[in-house]
Amino acid sequence: MFKKLVTIVKSVLHSIKQKPNLLSFIAGLSLVFAYAPFSFWWLPFIALPIWLYQLDKTPHKVQCSYYFALGWFTTGISWVHVSIADFGGMPLVISLLLMFFLCMYLAIYSALATWLTKKLSQIFTVPSTRHQPVKSTDSTFNLWLLAPLWLVGEYLREHVLTGFPWLSLGYSQIDSPLNMLAPIIGEIGISFVMLLLAISFVKIIQQKSIVMSVSTIVIISCTVVIAALQTWVTPTGKTINTALVQGNIEQELKWLPEKEGPTLELYLTLTQQAQATENIDIVVWPESAIPSLEPTIQNYLYLVDDVASEANSAIITGILNYNRQQQSFLNSVIVLGNRNEQEPTSSYSYDHENRYSKHHLLPIGEFVPFEDWLRPIAPLFNLPMSSFKRGDYQQTNLEAKSIHVLPLLCFEIVFPDQLAANMNDDTQLLLTVSNDAWFADSHGPHQHMDIARMRALEFARPLIRSTNTGITAAVDHYGQYINRLPQFEEDVLISTITLVEGKTPYANHGRTLVYLLALLFTFIVLRQQMKYH
Repeated sequence: MFKKLVTIVKSVLHSIKQKPNLLSFIAGLSLVFAYAPFSFWWLPFIALPIWLYQLDKTPHKVQCSYYFALGWFTTGISWVHVSIADFGGMPLVISLLLMFFLCMYLAIYSALATWLTKKLSQIFTVPSTRHQPVKSTDSTFNLWLLAPLWLVGEYLREHVLTGFPWLSLGYSQIDSPLNMLAPIIGEIGISFVMLLLAISFVKIIQQKSIVMSVSTIVIISCTVVIAALQTWVTPTGKTINTALVQGNIEQELKWLPEKEGPTLELYLTLTQQAQATENIDIVVWPESAIPSLEPTIQNYLYLVDDVASEANSAIITGILNYNRQQQSFLNSVIVLGNRNEQEPTSSYSYDHENRYSKHHLLPIGEFVPFEDWLRPIAPLFNLPMSSFKRGDYQQTNLEAKSIHVLPLLCFEIVFPDQLAANMNDDTQLLLTVSNDAWFADSHGPHQHMDIARMRALEFARPLIRSTNTGITAAVDHYGQYINRLPQFEEDVLISTITLVEGKTPYANHGRTLVYLLALLFTFIVLRQQMKYH
């Protein structure tokens, strides 16, 4: 029986080995375990070389990359179907199919990076005679070029059709030694480095480009060590106490009229209980915590404003606003209570300027492209509150008890350029509020939390995150948890936050440095290729 089983396993492995697309697809599938909640950060350094080894030897390179990325996204963003099935009114089969179509679309960008690598390799291969055309063969494909051209694909994935840069490779390294590079070259730079390391491993296995491969590994290792010794920011000597309220309101009940009163009472009660036990500077309620439009709930907001002022604290809450003049909805956060320590008085009035409105809206959930065509098709395209107007790309930081807070709402935390555009020398604290109840007990909220942690590490600012059902957490300027709440529990997370000053290279220069490094590396590789062909 055992011998028979071994024979079957060997047969399956041999069959897989003969099919590079299948092996690449499986390597992509495995990457889900590199991200939260599994967080096996070392796994990409097995999966990536397996895929790259297949890619280098197969004649069908673009197809091979497409299958790898298809596997990568199929498991990595499988949580998308939860909101479609549970709240979009779609049967499970249809929701899975729509999720798979999204994965098929996202895989195009990895395939595009490989196609560009193939073309650039061909262009810079010098033919043996002047008029002899260069044919695309395995020998003309320069695997090294994939690392810088991968950045092109990721840039497009972040911007085309409003962008969906979720699950970028670098997020898997939030707890690995490579995270030391985030304050210098950001998450996208870590993705670049990961590919360089994986390609180096492949070349060593192939016994090709040994000097370049070993040099690459040594340079990256030394850079990580040097980066670990750097101090980019320093504590200001000031700490603040925050209370992050997790209401744990079920999504299907959130907007029911009969639930409005109990929800409003819950958030206020939890806040007052926290204020009674601790000296709280800033209280944060989640995205759209108040299940009413701002103009219709003024009496309650004035009450909360007074409660916050009497406790000498500020309350930041998510709320939906309706602009009567423009006849448009805005997904916003507003500050109630103590805005300035020197003047600890009530500060709220309708449409006051101490607010932020979400800029980067989520397709389908917050706006529907081609809505005249799509809305009649299915309930998925008619979700509650799916017709929002964008806020400005750059907005003034919030001020809460004299603390300058840079807010990003939910999906926006995935876009580091937007954070960089709103960060200034006075920014002391990063804030993100969300409602991940849409995705139930899937791995989506865990991935979302790690993305937020990466932003704290890149920009070296503490970050607080308040969500409806979790994950609610406080993170220091190293991207490490101060503390966090379990999911799906009604509770308040009280944390002491140490404020810092100074800026990281990434905060100052953004992606400029990694793009320059990629260009320099491309130049070196192309010179080498022209030299040896």
